[in-house]
Amino acid sequence: MRRILTVLLVLAIAIVPAVAGGAGESSGLMFGTGGDQGTYYGYGNVLAARITSETPTSVTAVVSAGSQDNIEMMDMGRYQLGFVQTDVMSYAYNGTNLFAETGAIDGFSTLAALYMEQVQIVTLDPSIKTVADLAGKSVSIGSSGSGVYYNALDILAAYGLTENDIKPTYQSFGDSVDALQDGKIDAAFVVAGAPTVAVSTLASTQDVYLVSIDPEHMDALLAASPYYSPNTIAASVYGTDEDCQTVAVGAVVIANDTVSEDDAYNIVSTIFEDKAEITSAHAKGAELDLDFATSITTVPYHPGAAKYFAEKGYTVPVK
Repeated sequence: MRRILTVLLVLAIAIVPAVAGGAGESSGLMFGTGGDQGTYYGYGNVLAARITSETPTSVTAVVSAGSQDNIEMMDMGRYQLGFVQTDVMSYAYNGTNLFAETGAIDGFSTLAALYMEQVQIVTLDPSIKTVADLAGKSVSIGSSGSGVYYNALDILAAYGLTENDIKPTYQSFGDSVDALQDGKIDAAFVVAGAPTVAVSTLASTQDVYLVSIDPEHMDALLAASPYYSPNTIAASVYGTDEDCQTVAVGAVVIANDTVSEDDAYNIVSTIFEDKAEITSAHAKGAELDLDFATSITTVPYHPGAAKYFAEKGYTVPVK
């Protein structure tokens, strides 16, 4: 009996490394994305499927509450990867804004910046032509404490408005669209890569309008919040009457520092080496660009990501 137990123990020890993920193997990484009608989730599923099929690294995309939730869940060990806005990752790393009360969360690293996320102010009311027209209106400004929420406050502030000057609701993209369609709200802030599924769905049955930021207030916004970049949403994206002038933040994939160098390398190399295949499955793949991918300066890069970028001639800051 003792001999049998000894043999079983040896077998168990031998099996553990394979289960935990040995060289070139992964035990499975959970990838926090966003709401099921947002760009994060749709694109995240495409990336996860490609990485899993082409490398030993297994990635599963899961629905989440977005940037802040992804960082917090990673900090708790629930997720190993996450989509985040550039402003939110900076808040977390430095313990400001969304993370002022909880304190800094810095156990994560940058993998790559993938595309720009536009701030979209969506309405079905053609009389709402500027941000100033939102005063007194019922407006969805994202989940309380979310990245969208702070984006909305930033833009309202550029026009001299506060949360108290509107009738705020705190809803996800999908819920915001439902509320717009049902006439329960007048406008909604949506921060995601355009076209966004929730908005496209609405535009397929209704005349959708996007509220632009005029040049004067754009300058004020960029001076107060330099992490934004001016951005144009073409009229063809949702079939609107004219282009929309707005701002955007970067969409970045981050990794918990516990993710192995091999896994991080597999993820980043697959995303950029398989750009054509990814683009055929999701339009955002067309925006993949090494210059943009390596542009993050607020949060250091994961060593596995840095290894891939070095092969391409790029040097990025590493922890």
